Amino acid sequence: MLTRRRFKQTKTLTERLADEAKRCREEARALSPGRRREMLLRRARQDETAMQIEAWLRSPGLRAPT
Repeated sequence: MLTRRRFKQTKTLTERLADEAKRCREEARALSPGRRREMLLRRARQDETAMQIEAWLRSPGLRAPT
């Protein structure tokens, strides 16, 4: 049976998404207009949307009734 490689994340999901979005935007800024640049900008927007969704899901207004 195969064993899974597990490790603890050192950064939160929000921090990792923010770092990735920043990296994509910086890389896109250095490129001329084209497919690669648009792909990087799209990825940055997706990361930012994921951060907003993650914050929404963690908001105290969405707790299950007790």
